[in-house]
Amino acid sequence: MLRVVVCVSGGGTNLQAIIDGIAQGAVCQTEIVRVISNNPGAYALERAKQAGIEGVCVSPKDYENRSLFEAALLQCVKEAAPDLIVLAGFMVKAPDEMVRQFENRIINIHPSLIPAFCGTGYYGLRVHEAALARGVKITGATVHFVNDGMDTGPIIMQKAVKVRDGDTPETLQKRVMEEAEWVLLPWCINLIAAGQIRVENGRVTIAE
Repeated sequence: MLRVVVCVSGGGTNLQAIIDGIAQGAVCQTEIVRVISNNPGAYALERAKQAGIEGVCVSPKDYENRSLFEAALLQCVKEAAPDLIVLAGFMVKAPDEMVRQFENRIINIHPSLIPAFCGTGYYGLRVHEAALARGVKITGATVHFVNDGMDTGPIIMQKAVKVRDGDTPETLQKRVMEEAEWVLLPWCINLIAAGQIRVENGRVTIAE
């Protein structure tokens, strides 16, 4: 059984996609053992409660400095003894020590086709605003392993989404979530649980 910790900052729609995937059997041999949020008001914590999953808030506002917050976050993760950490709309950069201790065991979902519109400053609606400003015809989502950079880890899987005439950042965000994010993230977790994902020389291979 793959033990998963999900880290979320907001509404938790990607968390819900994972919960639903497990319940429906699309994600096999997987259990969410803890949901962690940096935001005490995150609806993701309510989603966890409704699903009978332990929810914990580790807020940077409760600590004197960043180092103390990162240490507390890492401790909260380690207490749950996860096999995999999923950053599902987590607006906190994974601490370097966490990345080191959980090498190739942290994945992130990003709402663009990396390397486009990613890195520092590209999050939430800003990603879709940038895509529309550039006039791209195709956008999408990417699931990747987390390394010590920002959206620079090995790519596991991507799914494209067409940009439509008249799209706003909000409509594009909604469609990328529905058509790409909510599909990709459970799928990748299922592949990891099945032992089909390998990382070699900074690249991901998927066994058939």
